Amino acid sequence: MELNHSDFVVQRLGECRVPSPMKGIDFVKDHERVLYPSTLSDMEEYTRSGKKPPSFELAGPRERIFFDPSELRCGIVTSGGLCPGLNDVIRAVVLGLYYHYGVRSIYGFRYGFEGLTSKFGHPPVELTPEIVNDIHKEGGTILGSSRGPQDVSDMVDTLEDMGLQILFTVGGDGTLRGAHAISREIQRRSLEIAVIGVPKTIDNDISYMDMSFGFETAVAETRTAIYSAHNEARGARNGIGLVKLMGRESGFIAAHASLANNDVNFCLVPEVPFSLEAFLRTLRERLTKRGHAVIVVGEGAGQELMEKSSERDPSGNLRFGDIGTFLRDRIKEFLDRSGMDFTLKYIDPSYTIRSMPANPRDSAFCLVLGHNAVHAGMAGRTNMVVGHWNGDYTHVPIPLAVSKRKQIEPGGRFWNIVLSCTGQPAEIS
Repeated sequence: MELNHSDFVVQRLGECRVPSPMKGIDFVKDHERVLYPSTLSDMEEYTRSGKKPPSFELAGPRERIFFDPSELRCGIVTSGGLCPGLNDVIRAVVLGLYYHYGVRSIYGFRYGFEGLTSKFGHPPVELTPEIVNDIHKEGGTILGSSRGPQDVSDMVDTLEDMGLQILFTVGGDGTLRGAHAISREIQRRSLEIAVIGVPKTIDNDISYMDMSFGFETAVAETRTAIYSAHNEARGARNGIGLVKLMGRESGFIAAHASLANNDVNFCLVPEVPFSLEAFLRTLRERLTKRGHAVIVVGEGAGQELMEKSSERDPSGNLRFGDIGTFLRDRIKEFLDRSGMDFTLKYIDPSYTIRSMPANPRDSAFCLVLGHNAVHAGMAGRTNMVVGHWNGDYTHVPIPLAVSKRKQIEPGGRFWNIVLSCTGQPAEIS
């Protein structure tokens, strides 16, 4: 996909004429931008072609805003699977609206996009600083969540009936697609309602941003599972510790966990298909030489090795086979046939990890993401998600963010680092 400067242009509701109530801060100018190309060779390519290099709009508070805070009503929705930091973002948005801009009417919608749909009858929750005061200390989301699409027209009816002018949607790829559909319906009706996304996915698979919140906590929380798997493996003759981690189509958690917990001998991710026969043979060789092995596998890895399913979840995603139990059983069958005595311990900490409170770095990240989402909404930006690129917070058009899924490049430098640290041979791929 060849990128142009126009792909990075963020939609606006209109001219900002209202003076910001924020005082004593450095305001961001609209012309301030963050370059997307990150290498000299990339920049030289744009220079040779005579094209303007693509760049993100810089996030942050503007001196003049679009909405009058005294009359503003805002809503927040959290959708998709649980993720560390959801409550941190809710709290940051509420406190940012309340204390930075003086907004007093803030509503949380229950159970994802269901809360915006009339047929479910979930009453919205009025959010105040007192209600959100301590929620960042807890995992999950006080608003609840759900998966699956809802009637877009009905959701916009709810926004219109309630007189809401900014909707903050906190979620991953599916949530952002839903937010885009809502934004298009708002535009079709010529309404002045901003839709602002905050990127939530522990898989870290949203494109055109360095990281989404929850990912760092997820990687940190893998330590207990991998530490346990390593000790179990070392404590037995030909011991094997097998850990399955989340990551449907992107293996960033498995890969980063393998680097952070450098006791991992095999890292299997969705982006890099592997030969079951070669993997099992290499595992046996590892056991013969070293007497133990630790394996980390992302949930989307090896799907081509299992029977295909036609079932889909409420979000429309294919239901994956369980690669963890599949590998556990295939390893046992193979080593039994080989006549090798072994012990295998299988650990799946997925739901423990995703329901944890955010760690300190993720909490700080969530706070700034939430505040920048508020600044973007107040400045009349819409159909966009707050991102982070090369040290700066950015505005990313939702169509660009969902145009492709961020994945590990099998022949890239990062995957080569993983291979060199685990010691697994590239030949099993």
